[in-house]
Amino acid sequence: MRYLFLAATLAANSAFAGTLTLASTDIAHGKFMAKAQEFQGFGCTGGNRSPQLSWSGAPEGTVAYAILVHDADAPTGSGWWHWQLVNIPKDVTSLPAGAVAPAGSQPMNNDYGSKGFGGACPPPQHGVHHYRFTVHALSKKLELPENASGALTGYMVNAHSLASGTIEALYRRD
Repeated sequence: MRYLFLAATLAANSAFAGTLTLASTDIAHGKFMAKAQEFQGFGCTGGNRSPQLSWSGAPEGTVAYAILVHDADAPTGSGWWHWQLVNIPKDVTSLPAGAVAPAGSQPMNNDYGSKGFGGACPPPQHGVHHYRFTVHALSKKLELPENASGALTGYMVNAHSLASGTIEALYRRD
């Protein structure tokens, strides 16, 4: 019985949420990222370049967007935030590779301790890591302190997300 209730709830929420589609010319779902998306530092020597991203299908009521990039495989107990960019204006529906924060948006600290994109840098011989690039359509602009934690930012984004689209890209260092 509980399963039926859960299935009905998910179906209702999915119908309400709409379909937000995320696409990229640089990364693909289930495929390995290029060295360009590897961090530069911590023993990594990549380009530390964010991939090109574009999205479409925002539901009615979208006021802004947020992009979150998370590696749940990082050996921290809570994963690793690689990018958190919130309050992207609603008329912005793409970012070029190596993007800087669009005017009006708010870049948050990543787990490297800096604002903006921080590329993949899993420990050597740690296996494949899964990097979830997710765009969220937000019902309101978020009011976050400049140095909000990744957890607080993630909470606020999820609390005000009307719909989301994800590409899960892979990376490993041998």
